[in-house]
Amino acid sequence: MNMEKLKEYATLIVRKGLNVQNNQLVVITAPLEAKELVLEVARAAFDVHAKDVVVRWKEDRLEKERILYANREVFETVPKYASMLMNETAKEGACYLSITGTDPDLMQDVDMSCLVEYLGKFRQATFAQKDRLDHMLTQWCVAACAIPGWAKKVYPTLSEDEAMEKLWDAIFDACRIQKGHTQENWDEHNASFERRVNLLNAFEIEWLHYKNGHGTDLIVRLPEGYRFAGGSSKLRDKEETVYFPNLPTEEIFSAPYKYGVDGRLAATMPLLYNGSLIDEFWFEFRNGKVVDYDAKVGKSVLESLLKSDEGASYLGEVALVPVDSPISKMHTLFYNTLFDENASCHFALGAAYLECVEGGMERDKEQLEKAGLNDSNIHVDFMVGSEDLSIVAHLKNGQDIKVFEEGNWSSLF
Repeated sequence: MNMEKLKEYATLIVRKGLNVQNNQLVVITAPLEAKELVLEVARAAFDVHAKDVVVRWKEDRLEKERILYANREVFETVPKYASMLMNETAKEGACYLSITGTDPDLMQDVDMSCLVEYLGKFRQATFAQKDRLDHMLTQWCVAACAIPGWAKKVYPTLSEDEAMEKLWDAIFDACRIQKGHTQENWDEHNASFERRVNLLNAFEIEWLHYKNGHGTDLIVRLPEGYRFAGGSSKLRDKEETVYFPNLPTEEIFSAPYKYGVDGRLAATMPLLYNGSLIDEFWFEFRNGKVVDYDAKVGKSVLESLLKSDEGASYLGEVALVPVDSPISKMHTLFYNTLFDENASCHFALGAAYLECVEGGMERDKEQLEKAGLNDSNIHVDFMVGSEDLSIVAHLKNGQDIKVFEEGNWSSLF
């Protein structure tokens, strides 16, 4: 691993990803293998006068043992000590970093239904924190760390050391790490989103029609007052505080109208959900809801997801990513949503982002339901992009315009 690039990456996470403010608490959730990155992030955070850095460590092998052997009762309720870290730090105005890095094969053949249910309950139990994130009242960021199991899955023909080195290089490249120029690179990258976002928001789109040779033939209606977004986000009450929820990011996204999705949607990449692989899967939608589905790998996990709550069988996000994005050009299946979703158009089952409809932050739950924004305890992205994907937008004035042709933005964009 290139330590100079690791330091540059950590500085990017702190200054652009989280944009840590003076005297702000930083909460990090990370796998044990991320200790070097966490240390550099902490140093960079203290360098901008963070109040403190609190780390919540994760160990997937231990989680597997818990799922296999712990008393089932531990998954039925969320104890206060488990939720207090997030809720109490939220009251102090903390920002949150989640570092992802998981062995894609670790949880194979493990019944994940109890964990899926528990994670839904955990989201409810940490409402104080989630509400601040959803309403853009505090910064959050998801970034990645290479770990051996993940590296070997991505580069199976290399030795563990070689695979780790190559995965770190891919992470650095995807995050535009360049000594002395990283911050500038991200300023330029952020500016590149603006034109397309503004065009999409000005067109008054009624619906999008997705079609490709993998089986996708789907109509996706957009809610009245829809809004696309991409790149950076801004705090609602402090618009000068700009942060990036994902490092890397290549997507422009919005929310579908909850009850306006009809047709078939086929995934084009595997989905790794909490260590369990779901592959070769598809959905059939009617009036927004999944009415049929299948998967050659991980169908039971997919079933648990769809049954986790009422909103889990509806879509909450529609995201546009061209097949010639920098990550896509790596021609690598990363088995990691943070990277694979930025190489491919994707959707998400579950909760919508409130910013994806005009006035979404100010509306109550009943008003958001009326507007057609889905609510759920889950938000799970899955990839549908392909080199032959066509997306046509039907406008309110009756005009049809091409948004994507052969997997990329049309010439209009």
